[in-house]
Parts: sequence; structure tokens; C-alpha cells
Amino acid sequence: MSNLKQELFEIDVYGFTILENVLAPDEVEEMREALIRLIEEKGVDRGDCIHISNLPTMSPVFFKTIDHPRILPLLEGTMTNRVPLILGSLNARIVRPGDPVQRLHGDILEDLMKKDGKNPVMMNTVWMLDDFTPEIGATRIVPGTHKSGINLPPENVAIQHVLTATAPAGSVLVFNGQCWHGGGANTGDRDRHAIFGHYRIGPMMRFQLDPHHRFPEEWLELLTDRQKQLLRMENGVGVLHGADHYE
Repeated sequence: MSNLKQELFEIDVYGFTILENVLAPDEVEEMREALIRLIEEKGVDRGDCIHISNLPTMSPVFFKTIDHPRILPLLEGTMTNRVPLILGSLNARIVRPGDPVQRLHGDILEDLMKKDGKNPVMMNTVWMLDDFTPEIGATRIVPGTHKSGINLPPENVAIQHVLTATAPAGSVLVFNGQCWHGGGANTGDRDRHAIFGHYRIGPMMRFQLDPHHRFPEEWLELLTDRQKQLLRMENGVGVLHGADHYE
């Protein structure tokens, strides 16, 4: 069985898959160092993490995550509505020692959820820039909940089977946006750095964070043609684009 066939099978059955060795060690280090530099200037303290928004406008070092050849085929193979994908947003979460657990949740409104879990309108990617372990707050995910039809665990029900996505730096967690997930508590002594990219299709075809906003025009030539499509920049920066909303 090919890796792609296996990975698509896991997304269909469990709602997620983990790919190791997607980024080389030097790529991991370059992105982690870029995030560390951005924390002071762009970081927002949300109480359970430091959040940095709209990474495509921050540094070209993050561009390779947008259409990575190990990841994009999974997204295209899962979101098969015959409508071009968009990158809804590319953000970062830095979970610090002492930051608490994040509530389990799905990312899709219930009226857009598919109860069979197939052909989701959103897929998520988590790019691990540190070795993900339970101690530093690795992402938790509940297998099979992409088929639940609800985006939050019911009250007064114990969630017994929560998986912690442990993997070495350079790995990527890819999951159906309907899956219940949430960051773990960081009980360790170092920060956890991760990039979160989510992709949209169909009724979700609007940017969560518009990459055209403050995107340096001189960076346009650094994008691949596929990256331009995913960012709706085929015709340049700031022009009308189908994934935006206009009055």
C-alpha cells in the first residue's frame, strides 16, 4: 500500500494521520527561529498560548508549508468537491511552560458538518517545530469524532479515548476539521512551537485571515504558481479575489 493510500485511509477512518520527516532539521530550525523573533513584535498572549497570525505576511520562510508536496495531495484527496482549495489561514501557537490544556473542539460549524466524515469543508495541518511530547503540550485529538456530527463534546460525558499526537520535530499532523482536538497543557520546561494551516473549500471559501492584507508585493515572485492559487494571488496582491468578501 502506498503511503498516500495509507494516509488517506487513516484520515477516512480515524479523522487524522501523522507524517514524519516532512521538514528537514534545518527547515525546522529556520522556522522555529523565525517564530521566536516574531513573538516580541507580533505575538498575542491568549492565556493558554502565544498566538501569531497570518504567517504568509510575516516571512517567506513559511511559504513552503502552503503547498508542500507531502501534504497537499492529502488535502486534495480528501476535499473532493471539485472546487479549488484556499489556505484559510496560517498561524502559530507557542505553548509555554505552565500554559493550560485547551478545550477539545471541532473547527467546523455543525450545519456544515458531514456526519459520514467524508469530503469535509475544512482540513487542518499542524507543523511540529519541536519534538511533540505530552510534557510540552502536544496536540490531543479524539479518533473518529469527525463522524460525530457535533463540534463540541457533550456535557457530562467522559471522553475516554484521547490520543496525544507525539512525533519528532519536522512531522505534520493532518486532520479533518470536524475532529475534536486541542492543545495539551505544557508541564515541561521549554516552549512548544507549532504552525497551524487550515484549508477551506465550498461554503467555507472565505479567508479566516486574508493574506493580501499587508503582504509585501516584492514577495509575490517568491511564490510558486500553486501557492498563488491557494492564496488567490494569481492576479497580484490586493486585487479582487474569489475567497474574499466585498460589500
